[in-house]
Amino acid sequence: MNLTTSAAVLEELRRRPADRRRILFTGATVVTMDSGLGVLDGGDLLVEGDTITAVGPRLDAPDAVVVDATGAILAPGFVDTHRHAWEAQLRRIMPDVDDLGGYVMATLAGYATVYRPQDMYIGTRLAALTAIDSGITTMLDFSHNSRTREHSDAAVEALRDTGIRGVHAAMGPHFGDWDRQWPGDLPRLKSQYFSSDDQLLTLRLATLATDEIAGPALAYGPELARVARELGVGVSVDAVFGSASSDAVLRWAKDGILGPDVTLIHSTGLTPEAWQAMGESGTTVALAPTSDAQIGLETAIPAVDEALSAGIRPGLSIDVEVALASDMFTQMRALHAIQRMRAVNAAHGTGRQPSRITTRDVLDFATLQGARTNGLVGVTGSLTPGKKADLLVIQAEDLNNMPLNDPIGTIVVGSDARNISAVLINGEPRKWNGQVLDVNLAALRGEVHASREYVLNTPAV
Repeated sequence: MNLTTSAAVLEELRRRPADRRRILFTGATVVTMDSGLGVLDGGDLLVEGDTITAVGPRLDAPDAVVVDATGAILAPGFVDTHRHAWEAQLRRIMPDVDDLGGYVMATLAGYATVYRPQDMYIGTRLAALTAIDSGITTMLDFSHNSRTREHSDAAVEALRDTGIRGVHAAMGPHFGDWDRQWPGDLPRLKSQYFSSDDQLLTLRLATLATDEIAGPALAYGPELARVARELGVGVSVDAVFGSASSDAVLRWAKDGILGPDVTLIHSTGLTPEAWQAMGESGTTVALAPTSDAQIGLETAIPAVDEALSAGIRPGLSIDVEVALASDMFTQMRALHAIQRMRAVNAAHGTGRQPSRITTRDVLDFATLQGARTNGLVGVTGSLTPGKKADLLVIQAEDLNNMPLNDPIGTIVVGSDARNISAVLINGEPRKWNGQVLDVNLAALRGEVHASREYVLNTPAV
């Protein structure tokens, strides 16, 4: 048993009312991802209720539950800026998918059309629990299979029931029969589930870049921008790649509907003019490193260099579990390797010095910049006093991590889900002693298998 996050400590935490609970982590290597605080060796961190209230050496916190984190790294929870969570019971069903068309026709024009509300709930809950297990404390669910109001409700309730910091980005389906209730149903959704600004769940409008895949009703433009503005929510735009999307970006810039509250997902193969418009407007970008590379979207190269050249520090995302890994470690390593390969290859034989990103850059994308991309930078993404307590305890003395020489390098290059002994979200333990809490795994497994069998054996409509 890991004494850092022992059952006895958890029992003591849960005996105390959550709003009056104080937790003092001591003796850790604290990777704050706050430029003013940096990395603290042998530091302490105090959580009071749902908030980080102090970070520093030898903090004094009477009556706090003390968690001895010697030999561990404290880090912000990872932030996933784009995942189609409802697909989780179809994980790795097409690991060698040839291209975007293959994914679209098999999943969006096929499996998606038979999903019931309970299938939406099961897939979304499975994705969120898996995210927590691998250290993702905030997940944007780009929920593009809401065939009825009940489908939307099921997706939101799944996020709520897991305790993750969830962003429900709502969009109608690409194909098949549906009630055409989107985006008209968004005011009801906001009123029913997102009435407070101080809660774990937030709402965004989800849309596509162009009408190439599913027609004009789902494509971003002045009308959907008006809907988002009237609701007071951000916009996440998927399938942003290639010349058609580049032209669309320039139209949006002309129409004044780009900005910090708009996230463009993928952004692969865009023109320099489009990047300039994005940078000048402060528009955010969500990269999907393994999706671009493995599915082969446009150039198949994650657009990190293009984003940085435009002054945009991007967030990272998982995208589709039907073909890709579920965790942020994979995204960080893929991006780190691909960008550095590109940089060295471009400079090879020229005498120029390669311009390479670092592990700190990648961790920044996966935490603080992810929070900025999701519109939550004031809430999460760094271990900054005043932000919510979304944090990870990563074991630095495990077999695959010891000895600890570089904590950021250890997180990005060395660690995986097994090294995360604890996850706190909003100050609440969600994983402890290496196990996700409050989950009946046998029951969940039965629900997932039953849902998968239904989806796979029901003809597409």
